[in-house]
Amino acid sequence: MPSFRTIRAVPYPPGAMLDLVADVARYPEFVPLCEALKVLSRTENPDGTTAIVARMTVGYGPIRESFTSKVVVSKAAQRIDVTYLDGPFKRLHNCWLFKPAANGCDIDFDITYEFRSLPLQMLLGAMFDRAFRKFAEAFEARARRIYGPAMANAHATNMADNSSGQAASALRPAR
Repeated sequence: MPSFRTIRAVPYPPGAMLDLVADVARYPEFVPLCEALKVLSRTENPDGTTAIVARMTVGYGPIRESFTSKVVVSKAAQRIDVTYLDGPFKRLHNCWLFKPAANGCDIDFDITYEFRSLPLQMLLGAMFDRAFRKFAEAFEARARRIYGPAMANAHATNMADNSSGQAASALRPAR
């Protein structure tokens, strides 16, 4: 089963990056191959997580496929889990972990997927592999556009000024 994992150090606090990745409605603006995305439901759960069901259409040249997934955002755990609901895959799961680091955070992105049919895997597999390798770069570029390069310095100052050792993250993705 194809998979991809990367860990990237970014100069932004974990909460800001989690908010940026959780803003799935904006994916068509910057995520590779994402042509459309419709949020079907959004639920605030008693455990403090947010569950989002969304349908994404991806395309490359004349090929278009849509699939539905459930995105569970846990701000407390600084984690986003995505599970597959329906579409051209047999399996799809990805996980984002946002870990505090000295100059921002480390983002651990992991995805595993398998198409329903071998012909579809052969046709789209290489395209998806290339796209997943560009995902982290796309989110980093989005963070620079939304938060700016100066956020890293502000984050370091907040860490030094905050006696609890936790930076306050009032920054949210632009709407």
